[in-house]
Amino acid sequence: MTELFNKILFIDDDENLSRVVSFQLRQMGFEVATASDGEQGLKQFKQNGFDIVLTDLQLPGMDGMALLSAIRRLDKRAIIIIITAYGSVENAIEASHLGADDYLTKPFGKETLRFILEKTIRFRQLEVENLQLRSELYQKYDFHNLIGKSAAMEAVLKLTGQVAASDATVLIQGESGTGKELIARAIHYNSPRKERPFITVNCPSIPENLMESELFGHVRGAFTGALKDRKGKFQLADKGTLFLDEIGDMKEDLQAKLLRVLQEKEFERLGESDLNKVDVRVVAATNKNLDDLVRDGQFREDLYYRLNVVSLMIPPLRDRRDDIPFLVDHFIQKYSKGQHYRIADDALKMLCEYDYPGNVRELANMIERAIVISKAPLLTADLFLPLQHIKRASRLPDNANSMHEDMTLEEIERKAILQALGASNGNQTKAAQRLAIPRHVLIYRMKKLGITTAS
Repeated sequence: MTELFNKILFIDDDENLSRVVSFQLRQMGFEVATASDGEQGLKQFKQNGFDIVLTDLQLPGMDGMALLSAIRRLDKRAIIIIITAYGSVENAIEASHLGADDYLTKPFGKETLRFILEKTIRFRQLEVENLQLRSELYQKYDFHNLIGKSAAMEAVLKLTGQVAASDATVLIQGESGTGKELIARAIHYNSPRKERPFITVNCPSIPENLMESELFGHVRGAFTGALKDRKGKFQLADKGTLFLDEIGDMKEDLQAKLLRVLQEKEFERLGESDLNKVDVRVVAATNKNLDDLVRDGQFREDLYYRLNVVSLMIPPLRDRRDDIPFLVDHFIQKYSKGQHYRIADDALKMLCEYDYPGNVRELANMIERAIVISKAPLLTADLFLPLQHIKRASRLPDNANSMHEDMTLEEIERKAILQALGASNGNQTKAAQRLAIPRHVLIYRMKKLGITTAS
């Protein structure tokens, strides 16, 4: 049935049954060995190892329960299916407590045998895949895999590693795109809570009238549209970590309720008076200056101090330029899909000199876009159109362009293209020459930005 679970040991003192079942199993594609008693079966298991064990409970000498316990001590991964002639629910329950995966009741036919095997194998495969995914997840968020070679980021990662092992509430501050959620996940997946849920709440994205229900849940009839009971994020994150992103946007009435949960470890769902106990670690993040919000009366001072047990300040990318070459390599590998791309020296120099108002997220988008539009494995400077224009615009007198510091990268790019098209009377070839980029790159960017010649 599967190469992962192919070797079966069948243990039963009934020679006729053993012969028939062995034949059926071989027809299904399994490699089969047999034993007639518990001692012989255990000896074979120790010597050869098996993926699946089918064993009768009623065996001469060592009975099936003792055999089950002995095999389970030797191998936690092997599938064990017990066989009983009595159909005893008590036996099945006791066997499951000892580590049996399923049971068969005599007499059983070939299709029943096939069904039980397929079911237990499928379930064990899901367990194996889940373990693999968890292993990959832990590796992904291992502190050694977080990219930060600069002194500024090394200091952040060192403190992050120290706080992860504790249960302290953490406040992560930094501009948009600096990787605050990445740090939050690293804290969780390197903490004692890593086997439990990591639940994210993006505060600005949830309508104000639904935020309380989102956090704490509700009971049926609590408000119009509440057709059934619903768990909130705090309940879903029980024993795990709740990440409150952009907490500076949370309204004051909810701030008070959040403070209560942090202090008392309990809350009420909307529409009920019963208290729900919860064990949740809170990690919050914001791109706003909470000190200013507290001073202006927009954020509760007591909540601020309760959240700010440990403070992590993520530096903007312009303050850790030493990390840019490493990040460029990382994003090239991430978006190249197995192809071999590299970046030209002048392009890398240009990337290292740029200020990145969108921080790491902006750099990632730029590398992905360059790979998409590149016709060669070498990523050249002309693929980074906005940066090319910024360099030229910085050399023009102030009255020669209308670029502003608060413009986004997309706005600057759009304006650069429109200016070039306007100066070229809509001729795309001439506009591309003015921008010092290939015509196909200009056309791609025009489509991406929704620009027509008539714009």
